[in-house]
Amino acid sequence: MGAPRLTPPLLLVLLAAAGRAATVAGAGARPSEVAVGALFTYDSVIGRAARLAIDLAVDDVNADRTVLAATRLSLVAQDTNCSGFLGTIEALELMEKNVVAVIGPQSSGIGHVISHVVNELHVPLLSFAATDPTLSASEYPYFIRTTMSDYFQMNAIASIVDYYQWKEVTAIFVDDDYGRGGVSALGDALAAKRAKISHKAAIPPNSNTQVINDVLFRANMMESRVMVVHANPDTGMKIFSVANKLQMMASGYVWIVTDWLAAVLDSSASGDLKGMSHIQGLIVLRQHTSESDAKDKFITKWNNAARSRGITSGLNSYGFYAYDSVWAVARGINKFLDNGQQVNFSTDPRLHRSNDSTLQLSTLKVFDGGEQMLQQLLLTNFTGLTGLVQFGPDRNLVRPAYDILNVGGSGSRLIGYWSNYSGLSVAAPETLYQKPPNASSVAQRLYNVVWPGDSTTTPKGWVFPNNGQPLRVGVPIKASFKELVAGGRGSDNVTGYCVDIFNAAIRLLPYPVPCQFITIGDGKKNPNYDDIISMIADNSLDAAVGDFAIVRNRTKMAEFTQPYIESGLVIVAPVQRAPSSAWAFMKPFTLEMWCVTCALFIFVGIVVWILEHRTNEEFRGSPRRQIITIIWFSFSTMFFSHRQNTGSALGRFVLIIWLFVVLIINSSYTASLTSILTVQQLSTGITGIDNLISSGLPIGYQAGKFTKNYLIEELSIPESRLVALNTIHEYADALRRGSGDGGVAAIVDEMPYVEIFLSYHCDFRIVGQEFTKEGWGFAFQRDSPLAADLSTAILQLSESGQLQRIHDEWFTRPSCSTDDTEVGATSLGLRSFWGLFLVCALICLLALLVFFIRVCWQYSRYSSSEAAGEPSAADAVGPTAAATDTVERARRPSRLGSFRELIEFVDKKEAEVRRTMKRRQSEKDNQAAGSSDAQPVS
Repeated sequence: MGAPRLTPPLLLVLLAAAGRAATVAGAGARPSEVAVGALFTYDSVIGRAARLAIDLAVDDVNADRTVLAATRLSLVAQDTNCSGFLGTIEALELMEKNVVAVIGPQSSGIGHVISHVVNELHVPLLSFAATDPTLSASEYPYFIRTTMSDYFQMNAIASIVDYYQWKEVTAIFVDDDYGRGGVSALGDALAAKRAKISHKAAIPPNSNTQVINDVLFRANMMESRVMVVHANPDTGMKIFSVANKLQMMASGYVWIVTDWLAAVLDSSASGDLKGMSHIQGLIVLRQHTSESDAKDKFITKWNNAARSRGITSGLNSYGFYAYDSVWAVARGINKFLDNGQQVNFSTDPRLHRSNDSTLQLSTLKVFDGGEQMLQQLLLTNFTGLTGLVQFGPDRNLVRPAYDILNVGGSGSRLIGYWSNYSGLSVAAPETLYQKPPNASSVAQRLYNVVWPGDSTTTPKGWVFPNNGQPLRVGVPIKASFKELVAGGRGSDNVTGYCVDIFNAAIRLLPYPVPCQFITIGDGKKNPNYDDIISMIADNSLDAAVGDFAIVRNRTKMAEFTQPYIESGLVIVAPVQRAPSSAWAFMKPFTLEMWCVTCALFIFVGIVVWILEHRTNEEFRGSPRRQIITIIWFSFSTMFFSHRQNTGSALGRFVLIIWLFVVLIINSSYTASLTSILTVQQLSTGITGIDNLISSGLPIGYQAGKFTKNYLIEELSIPESRLVALNTIHEYADALRRGSGDGGVAAIVDEMPYVEIFLSYHCDFRIVGQEFTKEGWGFAFQRDSPLAADLSTAILQLSESGQLQRIHDEWFTRPSCSTDDTEVGATSLGLRSFWGLFLVCALICLLALLVFFIRVCWQYSRYSSSEAAGEPSAADAVGPTAAATDTVERARRPSRLGSFRELIEFVDKKEAEVRRTMKRRQSEKDNQAAGSSDAQPVS
């Protein structure tokens, strides 16, 4: 038989296949198998879930031809046996098997060690459980975390602490890399929320019950009742067992546990967990994995496989991350091979130098394509069982989120979520990613929590420390002002207004607070108050009680309560009684004021005379009588005793306005004269803070108080002008001696001290107004919860009236008048009245203008009537006489148009003018009628 012939189509197919084969051969053929390592503890809560998840993931990858095509993924797993030493050995053995990537390790401690190895061998390390935030990409470039860093978990805990307004927590942790790294991140996160770790309770790894008991006993002696537990499952469950015996799981305690406990709860059958009764009321975090059909199918597959293999524990969130880690490696290998890279290993010359060693380190090979594989893994971007699997610039997952659980009964319930995107919420993070981020405090929300002791009331988070040490309270002992605070030897002898308020507030607290008063100062010289506040910051004192002003620099060192009394700086100056004078009645007004007032009296009199002269007989007569009338009317209005009545509307209007002005002038004169006759004059001439600053005179202040710093730093007064004073006697002596005799011109001090001082010495007065506003409060160490509770107690004292009663008990001395209106009265000047005078003058001028317009209008009508009446009279005597009269009138000036006639017209009575005008009009009408009758008939 002859050889079979190839048809043209078949030939084309073979040629195309040969071409593809040649291309693959040129780029390097894909390997049939690629080895991937896995490193974790098989027999552990995380390991049991992760082992089966990794096996299922490898099976799913090999079954999916769209990922690695003809290349099979081979898994090489090593058991670390919960031992750092054995885990490191197992990791080195894994490196001998030419793996291109390692899934794991589970332990952060082993992660630190093995990361140094993979850095040299260029093998990427993808850990699904090593959450220590100190495993950073900058130090370990080949380490990739495929789960969430504890950096985010600690930020979630800090948000919970801030949400409930707690300020201090006790951190209970395993003293290894994992525990220390997490607690360090917790401290930073709390500091950003203005909270802190008040006590670190470190438990050595693999500790027995007695060691844990000692650590918890010391933690229980501290004031914080917010416990944050960051441990592993074995040690963690022992912690709660011991805490229950120490009665630390009772009402008032708060326990916040990291995600290890959630893994334990998820891995245990419902109600099967031993010690479930010991963890009631806990808040637990769990890594959030979004809900999806793929996740539900995997859970079913995992449960079926677990039953077939006899695995009794359940699946937890770490199993999901382990599954996604395998898929991330498979996708990275696929991209690595698609780019034509080869899986080759080479020896490291440095390892050959140790051939004499029995460790056989020369078997460790360097993955030649490790850098390219790392870059492909960092570009991972797919949706897995946990949600979006994508790495940010810091090589952390881009959307870290946690479920927040509340343990109760035989399980736990979801009370909210935390995400790095929007903080705390009751909505799933997936729904929030579609909205703008909102991490404001108003938007933060969680569902109600059942706390330890089956309580629904949010614990306050702290109690007074049960360590047998009373509260160390510093009390300043001064040389004077004993009403405020005083003390002798021993804490029982401390008394005073401030101390009584403190004791009353302490009694209102719902818990006992033993106090030990520590007196500061010898009673002869005032202690420095800023130094006492510094002792609180240095932990030499727990609190300070006394007359402590709440000022800016002190709030940086200590926490202050609500002010229990208002205070502010005022000026005290000496005063003296003004000497009597025979001319004291002239002092209420200045000379300028007297002159203008007299001129205005005369001006108003003239205006009223002009307005009334034509209509009112009382304003007419001889020139001498009219001048006397003007003067009498003007000045008699000062006493409202004028006898002339005004008849015209304009006159009455002007008089009403003028009488109002006179009322103001009389009242001001009376008040000013009374003040001058009873006034006390300032002997220094200082009237306020501005005047005091510019005077250059010496200023007294109370030694030890903040006043000195305020005058120097805020008001820029040279220190050489300031004189320190300690006692009330020194105050009075310095003011009496004055600036010219070694004393001071004035004293600047807080109002409560000044009130006490003035109750003893009435020859001094407060000058000006209070120019600062402060208050006195009790000082505590920064972030001390006692400050907030004492503030609430002070408000209760204020609302009940007890605060005022305590004040009245101590300030019983009658105080001198501090009314500064009696100090330094001055004469009233034109500046105080020029507006009133201006209005009055304008009204007078307006009335005159209306009057003259009316007069001119009358004069015009009067002139017209007279001009019309004269020709008629001429006609009556004949034409010749009329012509003669016309010639005579042309020869002389017009009599009616002269200014003299205008004045004469104004001087006439208005009634007479009206009668004349009426008569002339009547004559004109009669002449017109007579002329019409004398006309001839045509």
